[in-house]
Amino acid sequence: MLLPSFSQHLNSQSCWLLDWGQVPYSEAWEAQRKLVLERRENPDLPDVLILLEHPPVYTLGLGAKLEFLKFDGETVPELHRVERGGEVTYHCPGQLVGYPILNLRRHQPDLHWYLRQLEEVLLRVLDVLGLKGARVPGMTGVWVDGRKVGAIGIKVSRWITMHGFALNVCPNLEGFRQIVPCGIPDKPVGSLEQFIPGIEVDRVRAIVVAEFAEVFRVEMVRAEVSQSLLH
Repeated sequence: MLLPSFSQHLNSQSCWLLDWGQVPYSEAWEAQRKLVLERRENPDLPDVLILLEHPPVYTLGLGAKLEFLKFDGETVPELHRVERGGEVTYHCPGQLVGYPILNLRRHQPDLHWYLRQLEEVLLRVLDVLGLKGARVPGMTGVWVDGRKVGAIGIKVSRWITMHGFALNVCPNLEGFRQIVPCGIPDKPVGSLEQFIPGIEVDRVRAIVVAEFAEVFRVEMVRAEVSQSLLH
């Protein structure tokens, strides 16, 4: 289903980059499942990084608590309970989402290591942009001046990863008011736009690709995808 643009560059440390635009959550979710299944059946297939944005949607982790939803009942938004860890979160345009489909046996089969590596990618992106990002002990994600700008939620099956990270570049943050984001009531959600007025997702996308490649020590190979993966 996947066709790399430059097949001569493929090697054991290659990572296919699927750089999509705005994709409905359900379609991207199904695409991840297909990619994971392929790699469970054939572990030699290259790693993949999907980058995209979603139309407005809420997702709940597998064990997420409904008490963190604050919908008034009159308007029922799109909501999915998915197999990742973590509590409820919100996706919308202006938020850059990354779904790495990695075989951790090639890297390090350790979930804590993987979470810290994803945080490291986001911290490096912030540093390139001149922002001082930080971790919060005991929590997963990345903060700037006490505002959570990067969220992480993953699923790993037979050491193949899915789901991933979301970086708030320039989203409308109003949607977060309808939930307790990530189940953390005392730490506000923020965006890069609050610190860098006028920043756009396109500026950040290339930085994410470069820093992801550096942190995971892979060669990014831009790939094309057949329509069957998204339907």
